Amino acid sequence: MSTGISSDTIFALSSGQGKAGIAVIRISGPRAGAVLEEMAVRLPQPRVASVRKLKARDGQVIDEAMVLWFSGPASATGEDMAELHVHGAPAIIEFIFSELSNVYGLRLADRGEFSRRAFHNDKLDLVEIEGLADLLAATGEAQRRLAMRQFLGEASGAYEGWRRQVIEALALHEAAIDFVEEDDVADRARDLAQPVIKRLVAELEAALSTFSQNAALRSGLKVVIAGAPNVGKSSFLNALARREAAIVSDIAGTTRDIVEAQVMFEGLPLTLTDTAGFRSATDDMIEKMGIERAAAAVSDADILIWVSATDITDSSDSPRTPDIRILNKADLPSIHTRNDAALPVSTRTGAGLDELRLALSSEIKKRMANVEHAVVVRQRHAGAVSDSIRLLNKVLDEPSRPHELIAEDLRKAARALGSITGHVDVEDLLGKIFSEFCIGK
Repeated sequence: MSTGISSDTIFALSSGQGKAGIAVIRISGPRAGAVLEEMAVRLPQPRVASVRKLKARDGQVIDEAMVLWFSGPASATGEDMAELHVHGAPAIIEFIFSELSNVYGLRLADRGEFSRRAFHNDKLDLVEIEGLADLLAATGEAQRRLAMRQFLGEASGAYEGWRRQVIEALALHEAAIDFVEEDDVADRARDLAQPVIKRLVAELEAALSTFSQNAALRSGLKVVIAGAPNVGKSSFLNALARREAAIVSDIAGTTRDIVEAQVMFEGLPLTLTDTAGFRSATDDMIEKMGIERAAAAVSDADILIWVSATDITDSSDSPRTPDIRILNKADLPSIHTRNDAALPVSTRTGAGLDELRLALSSEIKKRMANVEHAVVVRQRHAGAVSDSIRLLNKVLDEPSRPHELIAEDLRKAARALGSITGHVDVEDLLGKIFSEFCIGK
């Protein structure tokens, strides 16, 4: 298989952009050591931080920096690698980049190229690399924990364990092929393999059942606020966002389109969505379009907050079962039957808002309950696991087929699970995975 990896030595800024106390420039490839020598740097002992003066080609001192040397394959990329910890002034970084660009065999790294080299040198598998990408993008504590499970190899261990179980069953059927003339051997192989496969299917189905929850946690939960016109949905959005994110008016139908606000809640990024009011009948075409978009948002919500109000009698009901029901304007006399299941709140006085936040917190915790054990977190993981389950169920449902056909289905199931971590058939996945990275990773 072609690795698609160039023999160039690459460099990039691996710390943040802009002015900073320290900037880290990473260099990886066969000429990494020669580059240090060209900058008049005596090669440090591997993994020992050393202070060195970096010099330009004309002999002037660029900066006094801390230099680290990692001799391959004992490095993050598996290649010879150097790190320059320089002062983070943009002028210094620009000067060093100019010097490096003029060294033969060096070039600026592409997006994710350091991590791609780590994969091809068996330093990281695909799940660990995806976990690193998610870790770099994490904005909340729950996302960090989910990403760390992937990055530290815990999820990879689960996938590899499942693949080994498939191979165990495959070995039994291949033994039966070798001893096809001996019925007792073939029957015994089938009897031993079936329980292994049945147990594995149960484990895979349990892991797959949490995919939607894990995927929502990875990207941040969508919290949709919906209800009839003029019940105070926009006021709730503003209260939860703690800022004036939506226009509030006593005029019914003020919100005609989707209004969103990004907030951090319980260590998790939330997208709060205010929607057009659901009205049983309207001749306003724009309002109808708003209601259609509101219905789509409700359908796509991870958490639905349905708002009614003491002074509104519109009979429209939620298109799906709400996760939280709110009765707004609880400080006003009610003109319709009170819904005992709804949480009484007044956005005008603030009464009940703390209880609303507690209810929302409870709903979020339900969805975070199994994050410590999350394995299937991306669509490609879910697709491969689904394929494996289908193939394994075929083996269970048709046990009398020839061993050769069963063995082929088991090989396909093992290959599907192996593709998740990168053991087989992954070249077509690499471009998409590594394109998610920033330069320098």
